[in-house]
Amino acid sequence: MRKRSLTTVRSLSVTAIFSALLCVLAPLSVPLGGLVPISLATFVIYLASALLDVRSSVLSVIVYILLGAVGLPVFSGWQGGVGKLLGVTGGYIIGYIPMAFVISITRSLFSRKWALPVSMLCGTLVLYVIGTVWFVFQTKNPLLSALSSCVLPFIPGDAVKIALACGFSFALKRPLSRFLH
Repeated sequence: MRKRSLTTVRSLSVTAIFSALLCVLAPLSVPLGGLVPISLATFVIYLASALLDVRSSVLSVIVYILLGAVGLPVFSGWQGGVGKLLGVTGGYIIGYIPMAFVISITRSLFSRKWALPVSMLCGTLVLYVIGTVWFVFQTKNPLLSALSSCVLPFIPGDAVKIALACGFSFALKRPLSRFLH
């Protein structure tokens, strides 16, 4: 029983650390001139999903979103509140949850190194679909217009974030393994 309690405490602690990382790094954003800014949130989600189990990675994202929903300024541009979740970029924020789930599940199904970047690509596609559908619904913009403003400009940055997250996770997996499991 003691070992299980220690494992639970470690799991909750690591989950809290990744939620805190999201809260600190996600507000740092670069506006692209449109309504959707470049944020470091996806980088942290890539890293959490690469290093944590499915439950912990998804829970870290849910905690982050709940903290933002109650008004803490943890979303891009130091914003928070339910209004941000219901606004034009809310689909991308909510999409972080299935993104983390898809990355974690896909990564856990395959033990090869190639599975990690592929899982991150799959998670990013899920995020793009959910966020873009929500954006189209909110703005009434045509799909092609939404894709050109909400997806295409982000592909190069997300590719860089995926590469960096893969590199960091490969480097951190072994040193952190005793804390992660």
